[in-house]
Amino acid sequence: MTVRVEFHFDFASPNTYFCHQVIPDIEARTGVKFDYIPILLGGVFKTTNNKSPMEQFAGIKNKPEYNALETQRFIKQHRIDKFQMNPHFPVNTLHIMRGAIYAKHHGFYKEYIDTIYQCMWEQGLNMADAEVIAQALQDAELPADEIIAGTQLPEIKQELIDNTTASVERGTFGSPTFYVGDEIYFGKDRLRDVEAEITRQASL
Repeated sequence: MTVRVEFHFDFASPNTYFCHQVIPDIEARTGVKFDYIPILLGGVFKTTNNKSPMEQFAGIKNKPEYNALETQRFIKQHRIDKFQMNPHFPVNTLHIMRGAIYAKHHGFYKEYIDTIYQCMWEQGLNMADAEVIAQALQDAELPADEIIAGTQLPEIKQELIDNTTASVERGTFGSPTFYVGDEIYFGKDRLRDVEAEITRQASL
């Protein structure tokens, strides 16, 4: 059967960057492409009353240290060698997420996603700054002026809102969230389960 796999993402989360690095290997092994669905993590948190791990773990003895250890294990396991924590974190990603919506409709979605992830989690740029965004897009030979103008279109703004609302209604409370058919998986540590479910559904 045809398997639909969705990756509900926001560039704001370093864990979605890690997933983005691993997804191509899963696609190669399974032959199934992931559909990247842009959502706004701030909107998800507001609607679900969730908080970022930084806020959740604040004041809890040993838990932040363990979370950092698990992150380093994941990085080592998957040979992710370009990651650096963004010094501007947390970054307001409203404009670059709208940009993702625009790029998805105009034929340079993959190139846009790769560029923004590199800027956020490899180059450590402040991707909430309009001038930085414009320069980054120009450097990647993407149509910066067109994309920036596109982020102000009412239909682009509304689609990001609609994506976020629909994702929460479906069960999302954070990002990265995956849907394999109707099965939901949260977090980078569930990628093995995501792959197993893809294989299971494909065999039906």
